[in-house]
Amino acid sequence: MTVNQFVRIFAGAFILISLTLAHLNGQADLSKLSWLWFTVFVGANLFQSGFTKFCPLEIFLRKFGVKD
Repeated sequence: MTVNQFVRIFAGAFILISLTLAHLNGQADLSKLSWLWFTVFVGANLFQSGFTKFCPLEIFLRKFGVKD
């Protein structure tokens, strides 16, 4: 694994852990549809992209001409 992959895994994990702890403390209500679910999506995507090397944002950026 590369450093970039580890960064994605740790960043995604910390986002998901912080949301889980906030939910368990009653500070974030994840039982209702809210913008926090967007944060869950970003954290989960970061986490999985660290393992699978698949990131939807990279696809869009390449289509717009951004170089690797």
